[in-house]
Amino acid sequence: MEQYICNDCHEKYDITPDRWKCDCGGVLDLDKKTPDIDTSIWNEYPNSLWRYFNTMPFDHQFKAWRNVTMGEGQSPLIVLDPETPDVYVKVDYMMPTLSFKDRGAAVLVAKAKEMGVSRMIADSSGNAGTAFSAYAARANIECTIFLRSEISPKKIAQIEAHGAKIEKIDGTREDIAAAAQKAVEGEKVFYASHVYNPYFYEGTKTYAYELYEQLGGAPDSLIIPAGNGTLLLGAYYGFMELKHNGLIDRLPKIIAIQAKNCAPLSAAFKKGETEAEPTINKNTLAEGIAIAAPARSKQILEAVRETGGTFIEIEEDEIASARNMLSDKGFYVEVTAAVNYAGYLKYNRAADERIVIPLCGAGIKSK
Repeated sequence: MEQYICNDCHEKYDITPDRWKCDCGGVLDLDKKTPDIDTSIWNEYPNSLWRYFNTMPFDHQFKAWRNVTMGEGQSPLIVLDPETPDVYVKVDYMMPTLSFKDRGAAVLVAKAKEMGVSRMIADSSGNAGTAFSAYAARANIECTIFLRSEISPKKIAQIEAHGAKIEKIDGTREDIAAAAQKAVEGEKVFYASHVYNPYFYEGTKTYAYELYEQLGGAPDSLIIPAGNGTLLLGAYYGFMELKHNGLIDRLPKIIAIQAKNCAPLSAAFKKGETEAEPTINKNTLAEGIAIAAPARSKQILEAVRETGGTFIEIEEDEIASARNMLSDKGFYVEVTAAVNYAGYLKYNRAADERIVIPLCGAGIKSK
């Protein structure tokens, strides 16, 4: 039987709708058995991320996910340029709400449905909010999204279209989270946090499973964004499970990308620290990874070091340039997603190194 376990003090808790952090303030992980992966049954499920349902910690008699899913997952893996046939982009903006956050939102909302949740609160820099609002509508769960006042109006329109209530907060990304958490505690409702709730990572881990199938193994390296680390950690957990089952023999290097104007993780990595100190966001175009105090910094840094990876910082002018270059190749991404390609351009790639770059959000989401 799965439980929550604190990443700091290792206290365990039953999985209930009102539990989202440890009493000591630490973040919670899932205390679960590593799944035994049976690839022979994957074709018995829809061709979506739910193909990997039996690797997820659900009651396997639970069927309500079929009424939540919108076909998310199985995003295309495409060679970026014929001159570099070992470099791929995974087009995760080809999702129902146009970002990779659908991976985690679909699974977390399905879990909320399994637990009988009728109302949820989430906070977001944009894409998680659009994903949660859509899947909550699909699951008939009332939803409130806390956002920064300056967020892209296109993302606000998308959230409103799904009938979610929006609470606009003046302040930093951390102020938004604090306001949402205060409301969660005051109203005693489910906190659909893509940072704190470990079931979100059960969705983003499918990124690794898909790459395993698409490539016939693991890539050498993943160029991946690092804000709150939701895709980074999910991919790491997924490849760890594949390795535990003997399906791959090594983990891909995680090359984590941060905007230089908000790079607490990169700073901690360079100093050899185990956790990131909060920093000041000096304003970056990459709003989706402008996280000055990442709650799971310890886990993110562990994942990068465990895989022999590193961090790369991106200047503001490099973000805009990388976005234009991707557009010239046919890929129109939101501003934050361009940092991944900018990171690739600065990465010292070895000959024949097989690299995957996520294209996390669609260009029409940006201002």
